[in-house]
Amino acid sequence: MGGNGKFSRWKISFHRAPSAAKKEPPQEFLCPISNSLMFDPAIVSSGQTFERACVDICRDLKFAPTLSDGSKPDFSTVIPNLALKKAILGWCSKTGSGHPSPPDNSEIESTIRSLSGSGGTLESPKIRVSEKELLKGVTETPPILLSHAATELNSRDLNLSSSSEESVIANSTPLLPFATRPSCFSYSSSPSTSSEFVAEEGSRNTASINSSSEDENFITKMRSLDVYEQEQAVIQLRKKTRTSEEARAALCSERLLLALKQLLNSRYTALQTNAAAAMVNLSLEKGNKVKIVRAGMVPPLIDILKSGYEESREHAAGAIFSLALEDDNKTAIGVLGALPPLLHELRSGTRRSRHDSALALYHLTLVQSNRAKVIRLGAAAALLGLLKDRDLAARVVLTVCNLAACDEGRAALLDVNAVDCLVGLLRNRAEFSSESTRENCVAALHSLSDRSLRFKGLARDTGAAEVLMDVVKADSERAREKARRILEGLRGPETAEDGEVDWEAVMKGGVTQARHRVGKSSNRNSTEF
Repeated sequence: MGGNGKFSRWKISFHRAPSAAKKEPPQEFLCPISNSLMFDPAIVSSGQTFERACVDICRDLKFAPTLSDGSKPDFSTVIPNLALKKAILGWCSKTGSGHPSPPDNSEIESTIRSLSGSGGTLESPKIRVSEKELLKGVTETPPILLSHAATELNSRDLNLSSSSEESVIANSTPLLPFATRPSCFSYSSSPSTSSEFVAEEGSRNTASINSSSEDENFITKMRSLDVYEQEQAVIQLRKKTRTSEEARAALCSERLLLALKQLLNSRYTALQTNAAAAMVNLSLEKGNKVKIVRAGMVPPLIDILKSGYEESREHAAGAIFSLALEDDNKTAIGVLGALPPLLHELRSGTRRSRHDSALALYHLTLVQSNRAKVIRLGAAAALLGLLKDRDLAARVVLTVCNLAACDEGRAALLDVNAVDCLVGLLRNRAEFSSESTRENCVAALHSLSDRSLRFKGLARDTGAAEVLMDVVKADSERAREKARRILEGLRGPETAEDGEVDWEAVMKGGVTQARHRVGKSSNRNSTEF
């Protein structure tokens, strides 16, 4: 009886404990700038993660804050941190905390301006305004030249990141379409008549959509025998779907996609380019992704990658990347033959098309069937070679990690000396200082080491132990943990039982000496590997 009573009291205490105090979120869930739970976390080139809106505003104001460790972040490349976003939402659900809300851009700008110490007088033409003012401003903006996929509202630095990547990321916040990219570019690679017409039509896209009549109007014009009328129709479609999620959802009908598909095959430069850009915009809506693939839009996009105009290829790569984000599309896109032209574009395209091709390949190789295809195409050596390109390394290493996760990929990568390449990147800290890139290099090595005696010999030849010890001392926690596991694997099964790893021995004499040193107490013979 007494035992039952004690157990009952324990149960009451157990159920009440969680409500005693509200749990504070882990520090890594908070943006270092806004100090708020991140709604849309994004990794920057220097490896830190921030709220995307904070990054965008810092870039617009040309300001890089000094972090607590004295370093300044590099905002040149921004990639969504989907894993952290999932972890934040999981933590919120588990603790009963409310999910993070979209950030207030005006508050963030005020915070950043106060950090910059400028008193709000930074020399920058890119002044942020509220969402309502921004929407209202669309109808008041003077003509601008627009020629890239999900075109935006103001000018920006073309050297920052790929436009279609940003378009996909921006679409992850449907309630606030401008929350992650409120300022935009006026990039134009070819001042054509059609591009100028885009500008003239740009101020008319804020009206609400009557889906059936709008859809029919576009279809009629796109099927016209007059090429000029086709051009104007596809330009209007591109403008209509640039920022309006409602337009993207309402206009993405089977009949409109079929009409647009014919224009993707056009040999008129402006017609093909604007059709491909409209295709990117339509693909941003999550509900459209599977519909677009099932409508047969991937083959003409692949044809553009193979033989289209330069700017059209940029849009085609961006569209395939956007469509590849949907799990149900990954296998189909690979079966339709997108992998070879994506690999070719990755090696020979423009900066924008290479970035989007790299990200498309990463998402596609999350599926085993596509990994096998990429390996059979002999892409392992090419991907390792591209890791030496600072501009592409952060994206390409993601695909290398995917390939290293399967037996066939491990064998192919080891055949082309991936260990030497990855260890070289880690050794050259000054050249490849991005924390995320280094972390992914370690992750790839960790996958390559899985049950592989061959890896041990290659690691010994490249001096991997010394480099991994540097990782253990100076890199992120995840990189340190994987580096420790690799080092323990290098030491072999004889010393794994002894429990503690002698890191100093590894540093001074390499893996072999460390094994001899620990083996003395157990009277076992150490063997070279």
